[in-house]
Amino acid sequence: MITIEPIATVSNNRATVEDDFWGSVQSTILLNDSFSEEAVFEIETFSHLDILYYFHKVEEEKVIYGARHPRNLKELPLVGIFAQRGKNRPNRLGLTTVTLIRREGKRLIVEGLDCIDGTPVIDIKPVMKEFQPQEDIVQPEWSHDLMKDYWKA
Repeated sequence: MITIEPIATVSNNRATVEDDFWGSVQSTILLNDSFSEEAVFEIETFSHLDILYYFHKVEEEKVIYGARHPRNLKELPLVGIFAQRGKNRPNRLGLTTVTLIRREGKRLIVEGLDCIDGTPVIDIKPVMKEFQPQEDIVQPEWSHDLMKDYWKA
């Protein structure tokens, strides 16, 4: 068993889980009281951050351990839960690369975080080119179709 304590909480205007139109969502990530401002010193020198968070609204009985059609769309192929980015994952972890707008003390103002208000944040990491794939990214055609409206405003 692993015990992980959230380090921060997300605040934004998205109260319900939706599949699309995350492009203009601005969120505030507020570090918990157990952290000082020192924990984010110089984070503003990075343009992007990776945010690891917990899908706290996913109920145990809705977790997928095998395969499903992405977004439950029967016209899409049956795909293993680890071959898609759905929220109903066994450990309910999400990961998104966001744009850092600014830092205000222990608050990080970001754009493009696709999680709802009140979401617990597990970790924050700066994005560095050296950790990104050095070769072309390959993915199935259905995933492009699925994501066509995801980041629209």
